[in-house]
Amino acid sequence: MFAAVLAFWASRIAGSWGGGYWRFDCAAGAVVCVIALARRFDPARAAAAGLAVAATAVLAARFADLPSEPGPGMALGLAVLVGTAVRALPVRTACGVAAGGLAVAAGSLLTAHALAAGVPSVTLMNVLAWAAAVVAGLCPRLLDARRRAVAEGVRRAERLRLARELHDVVAHHVTGIVVQAQAARLVARKSPEKAGDALADIEAAGSDALAAMRRVVGLLRDPDEPAGQAATPAGLSELIERFEAGGRAVRLRLPGEEETATWPPEVAGTVYRVVQESLTNVSRHAPSARSVTVSVERDRDTLTVEVADDSPRTPSRHHQRGGYGLIGMRERVEALGGTLRAGPRPMAGSESGWSVLATLPVPGRDRR
Repeated sequence: MFAAVLAFWASRIAGSWGGGYWRFDCAAGAVVCVIALARRFDPARAAAAGLAVAATAVLAARFADLPSEPGPGMALGLAVLVGTAVRALPVRTACGVAAGGLAVAAGSLLTAHALAAGVPSVTLMNVLAWAAAVVAGLCPRLLDARRRAVAEGVRRAERLRLARELHDVVAHHVTGIVVQAQAARLVARKSPEKAGDALADIEAAGSDALAAMRRVVGLLRDPDEPAGQAATPAGLSELIERFEAGGRAVRLRLPGEEETATWPPEVAGTVYRVVQESLTNVSRHAPSARSVTVSVERDRDTLTVEVADDSPRTPSRHHQRGGYGLIGMRERVEALGGTLRAGPRPMAGSESGWSVLATLPVPGRDRR
């Protein structure tokens, strides 16, 4: 293409100017085109060299009374160099090359031979070629930036999801193991004959933790595998049994199996995680709590999950609860369009407990 454009313009100059005037334009244009062909080795230096040759050609044409420059062949080569620079180089370098290309295109006014008739055709041609090069380089650059932003958003969301999974699994099970180990120490001192049972409970808790970690590893290996557990009566009952092994009583209010079976998997999984994380926080931050109430209720299109304990209010408790678990719960709930509130709750007596209250939208029941 470069050769065809150069040959065409050389024939036009030879026909209108005569003699060997075409040689300068053809030689300068060929140099810029060769530089454009070699741009992949170093786009920045290639663009700088091409602009330098073009600027020199403009000045030579101005003072030696030669045909207007840059000609079509040189304009095409410059367009390739500018477009490549805008597409691939860093922002500052790309802007510098684009500005240089515009300056060369505007500099063609110095070599124009018919200013009175309006904008010279050679200047119009160079400006249009420059604009096309900038657009051709900028559009893919913006698309790449958008793809990178989307990919980074996906990676960030995936990291958050995996961080929540790891936190929910590890924190819950390890907290249970620690609580049972503390209880085992007391049992070993007071009733050594029962130490074996306590160690068996710790072993079972460790096995549960290992199984949960294997589920998370499976999630990492197979993104299509459903994450976590669902808020079925059996699943929540098992979760509460592990919690009650630490010495606290739990009252559970949960809809029946038929009701929970109609919940979407993501809603059921979020309910399970909210209850799990709330119980883990009770084990960590409310050692004086005697009982916990877990309530899951549905009112038309809204599912309400509340986990409340009866521990006394302490000044530092609110700050103790501000860990990653609460952040993960809120992210899970808000991702489904719900809300989450965690804080002290008023009670009838002189004491007050802590409550985690989540509301989740669920599809309406079939009213046929």
